[in-house]
Amino acid sequence: MASYLQVENISKSYGPKVLFDNISFNINEGDKIALIAPNGTGKTSLLRILAGKDSSDHGGQIKYMKDIVTVFLEQDSICQPENTIFEEVLSQFTPRANDDILSAEIRAKQILTSLGLPDFDKQIKYLSGGETKRVDVARVLVQDADFIVMDEPTNHLDLEAIEYLEDYLKKSRRTLFMVTHDRYFLDRICNTILELDGGNIYTYKGNYSYYLEKRNERIANARAETDKYRNLFRRELEWMRSTPCARTGKARYRINAFYDLKDKTAGRPDDKQIKIDVETSRLGRKIINCKSVSFSYGDQCILNSFTYNFMPGEKIGIVGRNGIGKSTFVNLLTGMLTPTRGEIEIGDTVKFGYYQQSGYNFKEDYTVLETVREIAETATLADGSRVPTTTFLQHFLFPPSMFNAKISTLSGGEKRRLYLLIVLLRQPNVLILDEPTNDLDIVTLNVLEEYLKNFKGTVILVSHDRFFLDKLSDHLFVFMSEGHVKDFVGTYSEYRAYIKEYNRNIANEKKDSEKPKQKPQRQPSDKKKLSFKEQRELDLLEKDIETLSLEKIELEKDLSSGKLSVDDLNNKSKRIVEVIALLNTKEERWLELSE
Repeated sequence: MASYLQVENISKSYGPKVLFDNISFNINEGDKIALIAPNGTGKTSLLRILAGKDSSDHGGQIKYMKDIVTVFLEQDSICQPENTIFEEVLSQFTPRANDDILSAEIRAKQILTSLGLPDFDKQIKYLSGGETKRVDVARVLVQDADFIVMDEPTNHLDLEAIEYLEDYLKKSRRTLFMVTHDRYFLDRICNTILELDGGNIYTYKGNYSYYLEKRNERIANARAETDKYRNLFRRELEWMRSTPCARTGKARYRINAFYDLKDKTAGRPDDKQIKIDVETSRLGRKIINCKSVSFSYGDQCILNSFTYNFMPGEKIGIVGRNGIGKSTFVNLLTGMLTPTRGEIEIGDTVKFGYYQQSGYNFKEDYTVLETVREIAETATLADGSRVPTTTFLQHFLFPPSMFNAKISTLSGGEKRRLYLLIVLLRQPNVLILDEPTNDLDIVTLNVLEEYLKNFKGTVILVSHDRFFLDKLSDHLFVFMSEGHVKDFVGTYSEYRAYIKEYNRNIANEKKDSEKPKQKPQRQPSDKKKLSFKEQRELDLLEKDIETLSLEKIELEKDLSSGKLSVDDLNNKSKRIVEVIALLNTKEERWLELSE
């Protein structure tokens, strides 16, 4: 493959903090590369240098082998509030040929429609955070770029948008370099992993699963090598202590070798890892009892007659599209909002730990240590022992050199890690985590997952991270339209497979509709028998879903053909959004009746 660009000896520091120093690597045409590194080690800085938004310190260069066009998806939105969606998506487009503008307009409408943004004339200032992120994604995808650089592309996207972006990038031939914590996204898209560890770059030619395997081998080899050096170091240390001060030239050589050996025993690649070993407060049998809880914003129903008794030790994943009411729901559980109707009873022993999506209201001029000491002077560990907050900070990878660092100097990931520390420092027994994976590095996520798996209290998890949900959730609350919540027993992947299989079956049945078919008999079950009216509704839903699924397939074919006129494109774009919305509503109701 042709080399696209070569990164040679680039470095970046902020004050005394060195992020990386003299690192080099090569990017080939068609590579889909993910960069993995702990928070605070310069991932975003490296992306900005690659995208031409920043430069390397004291030398270093990026050599482009071809005249390539680069586009950059930044982690924070750059949308202009007064622009319409359509204006914003095309705001950075640079045509290479005369007919490129028309092609870009058609492509923009297709992408926006697929991302659930059919109202092209709506201004950015009226969009939610999730909708704004989708506009940022669409603006990048519509560019006629050879090289795409993406910083946390899945942050703030709902699961359907993530799956669309994943499918788009997987099929694209464009070269990609990204930072993401989404491990399914990594595994399914990337063919190369770059790991930035201890100031060195390690390259793994394979997906995320391959990287994990080979990284473990590298660490095991490094550990064995370090152990060998330590054994030798002990022998040389005895020699150093026993040898008189007057030494020969040969002895001087051995002394120098001793100090070289000392450096090689300084640490192992996996020595620095976050440790979560916090004691959990005692939790009684009564947790949160919801009785016919409803909540509305004006005429918009967010939650409709929700009844459920949460149990000790259960782990519930909460999923649904952006803006459907997931964060509102957890704010109701914690008492930050009051139900419009119904009742929420909280057990006497419940001690909430609420990790909010909006983050913690840090005092930017405070130091790390001052921030933590506002909460507590000591922390209680899982074995019952108490340690100073300075020790607890080091468990969360905040070394003494960072104790006096101002909050304003921390990276986004470091702030999220400090926020997690503050939540756990209060020893909660009911953890509510609203999008906890945003901005946390993969190493921290792995440790957090292991902690949550063994957490003795109750976990309520709002997340768009499919890997995180699959690993932790016992069952899902699926938020649907008009405030309905479906309890699905199984993982998120099982839920998506269930819905996709149902849609496939409907489409296949329609294709074979010319052949006479005997309607399958319903199996007897212990479920409550449907009333005549409900049975009729179920039969009509199946017919409607069949018709809508076929219409969606035809619309998708038309929209991707590139042969539609502008008017036809607009009409079909609007129609497919209506069809998708109808399908979602009818599938949700079918799911309720069929179960």
